[in-house]
Amino acid sequence: MAIPAKPSASFSVACLLAAIFLFSSAPRSHGGSIAIYWGQNGNEGTLAETCSTGNYGFVNIAFLCSFGSGQSPQLNLAGHCDPYSNACTNLTADINLCQSKGVKVMLSIGGGAGGYTLNSDQDAADLALYIWNSFLGGSSPSSKRPFGDAVLDGVDFDIEGGNPDYYGALASHLKSYSGKGSKSKEVYLSAAPQCPFPDQWVGKALDTGLFDYVWVQFYNNPPCQFVQGNPANLMDSWKQWTTGVHAKYIFLGLPAAPAAAGSGFIPAASLESQVLPALKGSSKYGGVMLWSKFYDDQDGYSSAIKNSV
Repeated sequence: MAIPAKPSASFSVACLLAAIFLFSSAPRSHGGSIAIYWGQNGNEGTLAETCSTGNYGFVNIAFLCSFGSGQSPQLNLAGHCDPYSNACTNLTADINLCQSKGVKVMLSIGGGAGGYTLNSDQDAADLALYIWNSFLGGSSPSSKRPFGDAVLDGVDFDIEGGNPDYYGALASHLKSYSGKGSKSKEVYLSAAPQCPFPDQWVGKALDTGLFDYVWVQFYNNPPCQFVQGNPANLMDSWKQWTTGVHAKYIFLGLPAAPAAAGSGFIPAASLESQVLPALKGSSKYGGVMLWSKFYDDQDGYSSAIKNSV
């Protein structure tokens, strides 16, 4: 066998530079995290148990389901606790535990039930002040705070109704509290729009550019969700969201089990092989959002996908 000639030094340097250029200019994939909704089923385990799985980077406590138009805001956590008998203060230690593990805990407002709308900028300012004093870094006595003296990391907009004209004002008022209060914490904002672009309810709010995380619900909407063997609709919609929304990170929102939604569930193997590799090419890729902890418990979806997310 002939011995190949040794390449010249200049040739070796040229090859090395070419390799560096190709590597630096190629799309780079990166890892993300999993966001989960918790609070709408008393059989989904405690908040502390949820964070102790190690599967989640975000937990959205759902929902502050009634607010605006002069009504007293109402928190509904299904079978977990009754906030009106001061019973939800037992979540104080759970929230602190989650945050000690690096999990961001958000208050999710809206949802598919309850009654809510904002009809003016003042309406939005009043709600922001209530949320600040009741759940964030405000100065209300802990006896008036549903979760005691625990300070949540931010607010999630799971808006499915109401007047879409003032949710942007709410986002602006909430963001204005960043760095204030005794703990000087950032107030993070997230949103869970439907995948048809722009979203009917929070599209205008997202135009403010104030949102840190947007977990788009790629389910219950066949024109923009995954179809087995043909992810084109989802990919086209994903591109629209990542290029059309000024947010730090976009998440792929999915049902955690087939029963969690009418359509749009993606088997773990398909998610890993057909979907995530393409999404990770975007610098805005943040990970996967799942509805919900109760359904995630049914088949261990987050455990199956977390190493690929």
